[in-house]
Amino acid sequence: MSVRISKDYLKSTKSTSWAQDVITCDLCDKAAQQFCNSCQVSLCDNCVKKHRDEFQSLIHEIVPFLERKIQLVFPECREHSGQRCEVNCKKCNIPVCIKCIGLGPHKGHDVEELTETHENKIRKIKSDTEEIKAKIIPKYQNEDQNIGNTILKTKSKIDDIGKESKKLRKLWHQEVDTIFDKIDSLSKSLGEENLNALQGYHNKIRNLISEMYKIVKQNEKLSTSNSLSEVNKYQSKLNEYQDFPRRMDLKFPLLASNIDKGKELSMEIGGFRATLKQMSQPILSTDVSRLTTGIGKLMDKVRVIATIPTPCIPLWGVACEGESEALIHGVDETITRIDIHGGVKDTVNTTRLDWSDGVSVTRGRELMYSDYVSKTVNIVRDGKSTTLITAPKGWRPGTLCCTRSGDILVHMCANIGPQAENKIIRYHGQNIKQEICNDGRGNPIFKDGFYPLYMSENNNGDVCVSDGNAVIVVDKTGRVRIRYDGTPARKEESFDPRYIVTDALSQIIVTDFNNNCLHILDQNGQFLRCVDNYGLQQPMGLSVDSEGRLWVGSFESGEIKVIEYL
Repeated sequence: MSVRISKDYLKSTKSTSWAQDVITCDLCDKAAQQFCNSCQVSLCDNCVKKHRDEFQSLIHEIVPFLERKIQLVFPECREHSGQRCEVNCKKCNIPVCIKCIGLGPHKGHDVEELTETHENKIRKIKSDTEEIKAKIIPKYQNEDQNIGNTILKTKSKIDDIGKESKKLRKLWHQEVDTIFDKIDSLSKSLGEENLNALQGYHNKIRNLISEMYKIVKQNEKLSTSNSLSEVNKYQSKLNEYQDFPRRMDLKFPLLASNIDKGKELSMEIGGFRATLKQMSQPILSTDVSRLTTGIGKLMDKVRVIATIPTPCIPLWGVACEGESEALIHGVDETITRIDIHGGVKDTVNTTRLDWSDGVSVTRGRELMYSDYVSKTVNIVRDGKSTTLITAPKGWRPGTLCCTRSGDILVHMCANIGPQAENKIIRYHGQNIKQEICNDGRGNPIFKDGFYPLYMSENNNGDVCVSDGNAVIVVDKTGRVRIRYDGTPARKEESFDPRYIVTDALSQIIVTDFNNNCLHILDQNGQFLRCVDNYGLQQPMGLSVDSEGRLWVGSFESGEIKVIEYL
């Protein structure tokens, strides 16, 4: 027998006045005037007889509704018609009546009061519910977050292998494209195996969390139920959830290669190996050498291969052209081209160089410079300066960086004075492509003030910026990924970063004006080493030539040191 209590009745028990709510009969929609205390059912006058007839074998205590008693509903005995169960047989774990334990099939069995059984079950339900809510669900939610992070990292590794393959492809002849196609296919296949396994596990965790929430909801409802039959049917799943699903081990392939000069070229991934006998070393252009990874590593001891005196004292900026020439400039309006021996090749007279760091060289070796007063970025073609970019209203251009993609990064300053605002605008031609200025929460990425932002774009598209206080790396979307404050280098003077470049290994190199050295970081901002004790004095200008060498300018002396470090 199953007996229910109407929703209207439950609502009426919370009301300050019963007369404010109309309680309907549980058998029809009419107002209830009577109540069966035995079955806990609300009845209208017409349905009293119907209720008695439906359960005529049981005794019914029918009273006026206002004289009702809220009590447990004892189920009808399965063996003896007309008898309600009063105890629970411990051996058989079922409700039985007095006749069952006296002369019936449960004679001699241990029993306990049904009220005690009900209370024990309610306590177990509440205990299970609390443990699921307080311990097990948080455990699953933590695993849900962890596996989500692992999936993101796995996708990133798959992307890195694809990118590495594309970079290495530039060093191989077109006839070996089929090898790279095989490598790409294997990397994707092997990566998807891991990703599919992780996704399956992720789905299992989320399904279990959803299932547990349903059980918690059912248990919370059941824990307030006064139906012995429904409560007695409860089966605990606590042990099932406590056995945490086993997480699989990932076996991610590595993409290995050997491209040392003069040796056999080889690549290997996931058991697939390809080799090519190198007959001659190709001549790499500036862009290819900068984009290639895996072509070297940091030398144990760096070498200064040239010290170049220059006519620029003080020396502000250095911008390499090819392997043996560089454009240099100081505080006047002249930009000078010199070679690695110190010879002056030619000079370029600009309109103004009010911002002495605003000089860069395009991929096509065209000179660009910013004019702070006229609020323009100019390009020199055939010895003549023409305006390429006009700054937005209220902003003035500062430092420049020409990227490998052909975009131009321009530091823009809002006004002159200590409260100047700073941002970086990415231009494609004359069109604004991106603005980098805040972290997405309205907070400025760069400190306020009148100072230059030195910039370089890394191989993965990150924009690496030095603001005189720290090195900040933002990804392609403008999200801050890294902040480096010089602490790992453990230098005596405060960190004073100026010019910044990135190299063929995606490493970040920045000058430290106060400590007379260079800091070298990997692309994730991890400190690798310092380059010092090589006669660097107040290093300002910094550039990388097509051979991967650093040209470092000393501010006060005007000298440039060419350094091999790879």
